[in-house]
Amino acid sequence: MEEGWRIKETLSGTFNIEDGNKHNLKTKGNTTVPLTVLAAIVHVENPCSPGSKSVTADIISTVEFNYSGDLLATGDKGGRVVIFQREQESKSRPLSRGEYNVYSTFQSHEPEFDYLKSLEIEEKINKIRWLPQQNAAHFLLSTNDKTIKLWKISERDKRAEGYNLKDEDGRLRDPVRIKELRVPTLKPMDLMVEASPRRIFANAHTYHINSISVNSDYATYLSADDLRINLWHLEITNRSFTAPDIVDIKPANMEELTEVITAAEFHPQQCNVFVYSSSKGTIRLCDMRSSALCDRHSKCEMFDRNTRRDTTLEASRESSKSRAILKPRKVCTGGKRKKDEISVDSLDFNKKILHTAWHPTENFIAVAATNNLYLFQDKVN
Repeated sequence: MEEGWRIKETLSGTFNIEDGNKHNLKTKGNTTVPLTVLAAIVHVENPCSPGSKSVTADIISTVEFNYSGDLLATGDKGGRVVIFQREQESKSRPLSRGEYNVYSTFQSHEPEFDYLKSLEIEEKINKIRWLPQQNAAHFLLSTNDKTIKLWKISERDKRAEGYNLKDEDGRLRDPVRIKELRVPTLKPMDLMVEASPRRIFANAHTYHINSISVNSDYATYLSADDLRINLWHLEITNRSFTAPDIVDIKPANMEELTEVITAAEFHPQQCNVFVYSSSKGTIRLCDMRSSALCDRHSKCEMFDRNTRRDTTLEASRESSKSRAILKPRKVCTGGKRKKDEISVDSLDFNKKILHTAWHPTENFIAVAATNNLYLFQDKVN
């Protein structure tokens, strides 16, 4: 495989990548492709407001691939979830394998008001997490600041006809007029993708939820807010699995508060291990076998941004040719600028990338910026 990333669609403007380490992507055959190489971009317009200018409700707030990578879900500040499905490659379209098209769109959360606290609860989707597929349907968790919902995404391409108690248009028939029994039959229909809520997990977080993570046992998941982490069972909605929570860093006196929880994640294979990070820049590793309240932990060492030098790269989208290769350009932070470098003063820091997701098995990255979704794919010969 040639080192490089393929551009799916050319757009104007630039974006910036800042990373403290040089990452490598492992491909089949253990071929190593540096992350700091060329990139590819595809622009996906929000189907909820096609052709309109960016508004606050359309800004993407989270991005997540499912376990196979064939579905990609985004959530926005308007409480909507948009699911994209990957196109299958065909002889007529040999390069269509990397393309994602809209599969389903639904309203996950609505704005609410907490009358006890006189607090408005935004509908913005903070996180989306997929559950492993067990049957023909797909399941995902979505959350705003206070409420987590479990959604079922299913397809329907057949409809039942020949009912005994109602007409074909759905109106009830007069039982007196029924002279014979009919066996309903299934008739083909246009494919319909339905999203239905199966569980609602609410009233367990005092502060804003920032993370949800599905456990490797596929029966439980955790949710984290600024000061607490709760463990839930997917079949129990009225209370957390543990009482009151598995992590609680709230001090007795809130004036002594020095840090908040910023993220939490389960171990991908060990169902008893999870980590959470804090605003102090620390990561704590916890084992639920130790105690119900994980107040003891292993503190992972993090690098110090004051002493470690970062590498900043810019991938410029100047080419207008479809599937062109982007050229990486190193950003010069000071001193004499070398050839092909750009000055840090020329960067527009108002253009930010806030959400990214990696494909589980391929060199494929989804990047969200405002109401635009960009897909980066390694170059394929």
